[in-house]
Amino acid sequence: MKMSFLPPSDRPASQPPGAMPHQPGMPLPVRRLRDLPGPRQWPIVGNALQVQLDKVHQNVEGWVKHYGPMLHVRLGGFPLLVISDHELIATLLRDRPEGFRRPSRMQEIMSEMGIQDGVFVAEGEHWARQRRMVMASFAPGQVRAYLPALLGVAARLRTRWARAAGLGQSIELQPELMRFTVDAIAGLAFGTEVNTIESDEDVIQRHLDQIFPTIWRRSHAIVRYWKWFKLPRDRALDRSVKAVNVAIRGFMGDARLRLQDPARRAAPPNLLEAMIVAADEPGSGMSDDDVVGNVFTMLLAGEDTTATSLSWMIYLMSRNPHTLQRARQEVDSTLGDLQNWTADDLGKLDYLEACIHESMRIKPVGPFNVVQALKDTVVGDVRIRAGTSVVMVMRHDTLRDDTFPQADCFMPERWLDEATQLAPHHAKRVSMPFGAGPRICPGRYLALLEIKLVAAMLLQHFDITSVDTPDGGEADEHMALTMVPVGLKMRLKLRA
Repeated sequence: MKMSFLPPSDRPASQPPGAMPHQPGMPLPVRRLRDLPGPRQWPIVGNALQVQLDKVHQNVEGWVKHYGPMLHVRLGGFPLLVISDHELIATLLRDRPEGFRRPSRMQEIMSEMGIQDGVFVAEGEHWARQRRMVMASFAPGQVRAYLPALLGVAARLRTRWARAAGLGQSIELQPELMRFTVDAIAGLAFGTEVNTIESDEDVIQRHLDQIFPTIWRRSHAIVRYWKWFKLPRDRALDRSVKAVNVAIRGFMGDARLRLQDPARRAAPPNLLEAMIVAADEPGSGMSDDDVVGNVFTMLLAGEDTTATSLSWMIYLMSRNPHTLQRARQEVDSTLGDLQNWTADDLGKLDYLEACIHESMRIKPVGPFNVVQALKDTVVGDVRIRAGTSVVMVMRHDTLRDDTFPQADCFMPERWLDEATQLAPHHAKRVSMPFGAGPRICPGRYLALLEIKLVAAMLLQHFDITSVDTPDGGEADEHMALTMVPVGLKMRLKLRA
């Protein structure tokens, strides 16, 4: 069965040069992928030599600006459809997992590395079973129960930053925030305190830092050399994956012992125990391997994405001091001592939450997303075959002035009721930092809570003296599965 995904408007997503305007009510003519415009393709390699792996998001965004909202690209022997219309993107995201899936190569790479399938890469019925378990663990009520543990991690980070401020030392922003996210996620996932903030060993973080970039690099490798011989970095990777898997299995054994307490089983206090309880339900179809895969996925995704979102937000707010002032006034008037904060208190920080949404609009950690067609289909007015990958440019309509007035400006108030003229009423359907549809990020509530918690702690206790880039210019964007800022250093001063 073939399906057609048409934008809600009657216009085609893009038209070839010289095409007659489409008449409302008439069916759209169907084009072939090769009929679309796009950058010139070279024999054999296609457009592969025209992209830089760590800047691929900017390469694709540049093509969209030049050739239009639908174009044809080829990387090696693989044809790609590139789209940027947010309505069409949302339609494709909602058609997962029936019509589209994540690219199969990422699943293959992670399996080769020894990482069990988690909900991020699982497909079909396996994904559906895992989703029920993971969504139960990340439900808003369950996330609220994790707050006391998060407050303890935030207090340790405050002490560390106070020491740096007192010594006049600069703080490497991304690595520092990753210390927080590793401690937060590991503590919630394992039910055991992991303290990289107060330790120089950073054992878990060091292993995770080996794994995340390798997934990105191998997913785009032209030759899979590691199947036949391994370089020193590949052998180091194997050791890191094995170490994390052994640790997770050990923590699972400890968790099962704790869950012999009926009261604890009735109200599991951490993600790992909540997943075990859900997996143990009759008919769940889940195994310990599934739990391991999802804990591994949470460690990888929770470490990098939340820290990166925080880094970008702090950078953007430092470039717009009036936003820091307004957010601080909100924090000071709403929150008391850190150890007494509640989820309801943090929920009252409307302006700070607006800062989060605005930074994710301008600097999303995932500026593009890729899905793969499971069957022959029509996207917009373009016919594609099963197996064709569709690159969805998430940061295009979000930076258009006709969608978000003064789109290049960091204006958090556009997300508040006071300034609806600065954003469309459906702004959250244009900016989709957590995706959309059935496969929307299950950890979004936890991520927002962590971001708001660290930002509020920072504003309550410190003045930001500066957030500097290596060359003094604008922050450089580096793509490595997520879009991270390069080399940001923050200087703080304790508030009186």
